[in-house]
Amino acid sequence: MKTVYSPLHAGHAGTMELNSGELMPGFEKPSRAEIIRARVESEKLGPILAPEPHDLAAARRVHRADYIDFLPTIYPAWEESGRSGSAIPFTWPTRGLRGDVRPETIDALLGFYSFDAGAPFVKGTWDAIKSSYEVALTAAALVKNGERTAFALCRPPGHHAGDAFMGGYCYINNAAVVAQWYRDQGAARVSILDVDYHHGNGTQQIFYARGDVQVLNLHADPMVEYPFFLGHADEKGEGAGEGFNLNYPMPFGTTFETWSAALDDACGKLAAYAPDVVVVSLGVDTFEKDPISQFKLKCADYPAIGCRIAKLGLPTLFVMEGGYAVDEIGVNAVGVLTGFEEASRG
Repeated sequence: MKTVYSPLHAGHAGTMELNSGELMPGFEKPSRAEIIRARVESEKLGPILAPEPHDLAAARRVHRADYIDFLPTIYPAWEESGRSGSAIPFTWPTRGLRGDVRPETIDALLGFYSFDAGAPFVKGTWDAIKSSYEVALTAAALVKNGERTAFALCRPPGHHAGDAFMGGYCYINNAAVVAQWYRDQGAARVSILDVDYHHGNGTQQIFYARGDVQVLNLHADPMVEYPFFLGHADEKGEGAGEGFNLNYPMPFGTTFETWSAALDDACGKLAAYAPDVVVVSLGVDTFEKDPISQFKLKCADYPAIGCRIAKLGLPTLFVMEGGYAVDEIGVNAVGVLTGFEEASRG
């Protein structure tokens, strides 16, 4: 399996986030990608490739143009306002406030284009976002050109980013970008299987009214877990998309036995949809030691996830999302990939 990786992710470093009422260093840090890359090498998964350059046209196919145009301007505007450190929003348009008028100042724009304070910007953030996007598209092309699978080692992640908002460590929705790219390249149907602990609210929002991209999410119950305001089981899509959005919310303490049953059901529905390609939003924050999650999966469970996905027998692109137990993130992420590889050979 080929992996696509860019060292430019490391520029997105030293960020701060609000957590439990405190401003603290972000859980989404460069060591996440470095540990996974090292594990790819030690397990001899396959070659590690640099991303090909891409313009932002594919991003504009799933995100609003004004949002994409805004992202590279954030930190220069922050510095021009006389500040340094992490640029974090603090005001949002919500019920009863005007959300249809684009403001002018950087503080207001940060709130206008976000849904939480979890997507901070530092000087190297835009280069990391752009490289993560290029990693995803380069890996997508490998599968389009005949590889059974590929791994996009994306950082920052993307599945919380919607058509015109960032949040939850996410800025450009890499999984959504490549799903649309596959459609534009001729795929009749694409499935996105999101196995991250947190619901992929951005991915759902982007494709909710469409029937050509199926979205399946396995995640913690939004009644008690972030992102709270999307991910319920009764959210099944609307209009042309009705029946093509499937959510599997699960309670705190969920073990692999329960979680894998949900995966099996999701894979059955995915197989019935018969997509041309599968995009897996690969989050491994379902791990029992993850610092911001409440599921109980163990290291030994992750190869079984890859094995079940491989049994679909479909071209599959893995796109890295969450996972914050840094010591084990490489073992768990690569465990999914090696499980997929072994099942594919068998």
